[in-house]
Amino acid sequence: MSGPLLHILFDIAAWLAAAAAAWWLSGRRLAFPAQSFEMPYIAALVFGAGLGAYLFGSANLWLSGQSGVARSVEGALAGGIVAIELYKWSAGISVRTGARFALPLALGIAIGRTGCYFAGLDDFTYGTPTALPFGHDFGDGVLRHPVQLYESAAMALFAVLYVLAALNRHGFMITNGFYLVVLYYGAQRFLWEFLKPYGTLIGPFTLFHLLSLSILLYAVFMLATAPKARSLHERAAA
Repeated sequence: MSGPLLHILFDIAAWLAAAAAAWWLSGRRLAFPAQSFEMPYIAALVFGAGLGAYLFGSANLWLSGQSGVARSVEGALAGGIVAIELYKWSAGISVRTGARFALPLALGIAIGRTGCYFAGLDDFTYGTPTALPFGHDFGDGVLRHPVQLYESAAMALFAVLYVLAALNRHGFMITNGFYLVVLYYGAQRFLWEFLKPYGTLIGPFTLFHLLSLSILLYAVFMLATAPKARSLHERAAA
């Protein structure tokens, strides 16, 4: 089976896993912040994520000396965040609406990045050359860092930790899970960018270094201003 076809299949699997995670969370009866996913909210999310995915993905290609159009999962995340925050600001919505997306996002990225790995050189998500024994030859005879698998493993770890927190009904993790996954994703993505052959923008930093830092700082701000939350066990005992 060809790399591009495998990539598509893993993308489908990522969406299905994200939907399954959302369904599982809905059955746990967790105390997510009250929210309404009305059509304008969904439209803003889809538009922002789509624009961000193609804008940052293509810009990174051009900065790396390549032509064409590309997508970026980090660009989609950043675009979705900006679009939703602008929509909430314009609609006067103050409630935080991302909590339900934490586990689906982590699982989706973990599975989707595996698809990037199987897509090979055409996907332009591979790492720089390495002499380490787990370097992977994507078809050009060069052993490279399989950074797609590094990111996949990192996000799978977050998903496991989140599931454990949900099973233990941990109030802070449930209420602020989206900002925690964004913080975690931004931090690990910032590190992996040093192992990618992308064109730099400022000093040794690529476009995605700067984007990772931006979403990381956003998450830090949101967590720093988050209301205190007790665990659900504590609430039941109160």
